[in-house]
Amino acid sequence: MGAVACPSGPCLGKPVEDSGQFKVEVASNRAFVFIKPQAINDKVRALVLQKFGDAGITTKMEGVIEAEEIDKKQSIDKHYGAIAAKAMKQKPGQLYVRDEAQAVFKATFGLTWTEALDKQLVYNAVDAARKLGTDYDGLSEKWKKLKKDVGIVKFSGGFYCGKIGDIYVINGFYMEMRKAFTMPGACIYYFDVEWPAQHPSWAYFRRKVIGGTDPKGAAVGSLRNLIHTSWQELGLKSQPNTTQNCIHASASPFEGLVERINWLGASLSQDSFGQALLARQIPLTTLMSWIEDPPIEFDGRKGSLFDLLEDLDVGSCLERSARIATG
Repeated sequence: MGAVACPSGPCLGKPVEDSGQFKVEVASNRAFVFIKPQAINDKVRALVLQKFGDAGITTKMEGVIEAEEIDKKQSIDKHYGAIAAKAMKQKPGQLYVRDEAQAVFKATFGLTWTEALDKQLVYNAVDAARKLGTDYDGLSEKWKKLKKDVGIVKFSGGFYCGKIGDIYVINGFYMEMRKAFTMPGACIYYFDVEWPAQHPSWAYFRRKVIGGTDPKGAAVGSLRNLIHTSWQELGLKSQPNTTQNCIHASASPFEGLVERINWLGASLSQDSFGQALLARQIPLTTLMSWIEDPPIEFDGRKGSLFDLLEDLDVGSCLERSARIATG
């Protein structure tokens, strides 16, 4: 099944030529949402659309993206960005580990992060599987047996280190996550949605419409909570949990743009939110580098760009993006 355009959906913004530059009035929040492979069926899709309708959220486009395309285009690896890169591409010595996180590592494992690197005891997930003489399924099984704060520590969002045998593994959970999206027969069902800025706010959209990461503790009536409590009636094979929470949604307008580029092949310079960023004199080269969610210095702290923009409505997101770009 391909994309299904919704002809009644209003435009995100109206670009107006002015002295060779775009001026864009952006009055709507716009997010990319998808049902994860294990939760796709007609009942869940209907529930999502009903929840959107009740919240005043318009579906501009919806459709299926199948596993073969996801795997071929590495869409899921780009989607998970830094999480995937730490598991598959980056070497441990290239990673930025905050001082606080290094202190947790030492307190948990009894040696410093620097000592572990010097002794060549730290591996990304790909190299760890090879070192341990196992495949990705075997690595995943070993990772699942680790206990939080004992055999595994969290450095930051999406950045974990676990001790398996005598080595330390970065993001050893990722391979199982990836497999769920790329195995034959899998797919995602996506929604390109928008709503008037602050009606509801982006924070409300994420917490009350979508729900928190852990569906068990998500807000009552949110999609993740409803699916968690009604999973049998909805025809799911198992009850959702934090790892398999059934629904993904963009965390900010900027993340929505990044996800439209990744999943739908959108052009940054033709997307209305992308045009609005360019209209604020943020160079295209800067915006393209931001897609990778680099660590950013802002207000005296260094952190994830995506985290800096999280939960901001469209106007605030544009304003902060311009501030970040100018240092």
